[in-house]
Amino acid sequence: MNTETENNVLVITASGADKIGLVEQLTGRIADSGCNIEESRMAVLDGQIVFIALVSGAWHALSKLEGQLPALGKQLGLNLIHERTSKRTRSEPAIPYTVEVIAMDHPGIVRSLAAFFARNGINIEELQTSTYPAPHTGTLLTSVIMTIAIHAKIHIPTLRGDFLDYCDDLNLDATIEPVRG
Repeated sequence: MNTETENNVLVITASGADKIGLVEQLTGRIADSGCNIEESRMAVLDGQIVFIALVSGAWHALSKLEGQLPALGKQLGLNLIHERTSKRTRSEPAIPYTVEVIAMDHPGIVRSLAAFFARNGINIEELQTSTYPAPHTGTLLTSVIMTIAIHAKIHIPTLRGDFLDYCDDLNLDATIEPVRG
């Protein structure tokens, strides 16, 4: 990112009923405004689209885009929320790890995992969950995949052991491994 745009970033969140062409229209307006999508995530959940993007650009390009978002939201039938921010700089280096958990579905699994990492001073950077029936029994299972940021001061073998013991106590099948390039 160049210095002209390093402090000019906008987070845009869009949600609404999914239909073909929404992503093209939204991202087209971002590009036509002279802005760039640096990071984004999108999912369709039971017919509802959720899109989040980190958009950069010169201050005037971002201002132009911000001015167009209310009308664009109405036109596309999307709830659009935007907020100016600046690029995050880490105070300490962190190593990304992937956590994968499979368990019989029940309320509170994600909350319990989030609480474990919060107690250990670890930030959850990405989170994805889904439910599906087990192949032979049809029992509903939950899959949780997250990326966490482990700071250098944390002793990883101890954390891994504590996490796996925690998961065993809750009957969760889990792995915790470094993110592969």
